[in-house]
Amino acid sequence: MSFFESPAFEGHEALHAFHDARSGLRCFIAIHSTARGPATGGARLWTYPGEQAAIDDALKLSRAMSYKNAVCDLELGGGKAVIMGRAGVAKSPALFEAFGAAVESLGGSYWGAEDVGVTPEDLAHAARRTRYMAGLTGTPAASGDPSPVTAEGVKRGIELTVQKTLNRSLSGVTVAIQGLGHVGARLADLLAGAGAKLIVTDLDEKTARAVAARTGGKAVPPHAIFDTDAEVFAPCALGGAISRETLPRIRARIIAGAANNQLADAETGRAIFDRGAVYAPDFVLNGGGIINIAAEIRALASGGAYDPDWVAMKLDRMTATLGEVLDRSIRERRPTDVIANEIARERIAAAR
Repeated sequence: MSFFESPAFEGHEALHAFHDARSGLRCFIAIHSTARGPATGGARLWTYPGEQAAIDDALKLSRAMSYKNAVCDLELGGGKAVIMGRAGVAKSPALFEAFGAAVESLGGSYWGAEDVGVTPEDLAHAARRTRYMAGLTGTPAASGDPSPVTAEGVKRGIELTVQKTLNRSLSGVTVAIQGLGHVGARLADLLAGAGAKLIVTDLDEKTARAVAARTGGKAVPPHAIFDTDAEVFAPCALGGAISRETLPRIRARIIAGAANNQLADAETGRAIFDRGAVYAPDFVLNGGGIINIAAEIRALASGGAYDPDWVAMKLDRMTATLGEVLDRSIRERRPTDVIANEIARERIAAAR
């Protein structure tokens, strides 16, 4: 199968490869679509087993950003950058300055932002070489840490899915959270504040114990989270957590979390539906971060300031789209991920 015919490629507009010998930069920037606006998505620094794994991740994440931006009703397309880390080699200002130069060379067709392994400080180094970097600090347009907005959107999505599926509020509902990074930990606080009971895990056992202690929850080892007795399973770590191997272990009626690309494949989405469970598609829940970034890009373009009211409006729109997905799934008797993908593709096609 050729590169252009591979499932990972799926109609991308472009895939760019960049190398800088001085800094050690090895980077791929995937642009899935610019139909609705400039391709926008975070830059991820990760140690991949090889170049093909990095390319596949960039393509998969780029497409997900197109769909996420569309369902959030943003005037943005989808893109993603992956920077290949190397074991034992620390990141450096020079690395991110080289990354910024790579982004600048694309002429505004891609806007970068923060993702796994990348901090606002790293982005500040990149911004020395490019105008097309969001997620910065120190300006009226700055959107700040996107984690609280992302967590709020996911909490709203879980709350709506529980209401529609279990016909109850979050109070007393047990939620199993896999992954307690910036978003997962904040989500735990929000859910606990709404009366949910928590079972939590993280690769960092100290973090898991701390979150459990402050939320009145229970910490379990990472391998045990799939087997817990919970109404909601919330993947908030890396993608692919829900697979044909892990799904039979999950007792929860609802799967809804903050991680990107939670389903290992399309067949897993069908399997969730067939067993009578409900999957709240990740990109219809976790768009708070990109909404925050969109507000910053919007302010930078106009010379204005970050507008929290606009962000709140877009969060409402995103939650309303989730409601549409859940209702159509029941009415049409089709998996939620299929319907969400259709809605995103329709919005992208309409923009063309």
